[in-house]
Amino acid sequence: MTRFNLILACIVFAVVPQPVIASAGRYSISAEQIAVAVGRMGVRVSPRQITILADVVATTPAPVLQVRSLERLDADRFMVRLECMNEENCLPFMAGIQVDKNEATQLASISSRGYLQSGAIPEPAQQPEPGAVVIRSGSSAILQLEGPHIHIRIPVICLQNGAAGQTIRATDKDHRRIYAAQVIDFGILRGRL
Repeated sequence: MTRFNLILACIVFAVVPQPVIASAGRYSISAEQIAVAVGRMGVRVSPRQITILADVVATTPAPVLQVRSLERLDADRFMVRLECMNEENCLPFMAGIQVDKNEATQLASISSRGYLQSGAIPEPAQQPEPGAVVIRSGSSAILQLEGPHIHIRIPVICLQNGAAGQTIRATDKDHRRIYAAQVIDFGILRGRL
């Protein structure tokens, strides 16, 4: 390789954004997990409405996230600061939420209560009781499949009701495959490859 080609390759590598790959023992936090955390405050948002501002990783594949603060940017956009319930699982991080008029009203009501800006961690609006059903038959969820050196997240449809810790059946969107998965939280399932 000539010196010119080497310099050009270095420039291209530096300019072209490279995907961030989580190192061993680190797991990317997804928009689905953020949507679940916001949903616990009583406002249902879809993962498509979430913008993760930077790649965020955790030390566990399914950390429990909580909203720490919420700030309105304009009529339909909010900035949310999140952190892992267990501080050892991840660092605090920010995400954006694009919402419709109804959701904006709900989020504005939550942010105007003052407990988020004051730093007090809010009680989730939908805190599940032990044994309470958190997944309903027919609802959408994210299935986190894990195996040796591989972690996959796929959207699924739940075929049974389930409480946290229970194993239920779920199917992919095309209904081609049935999975046995453990209920982790609202909208989150875990399975093995």
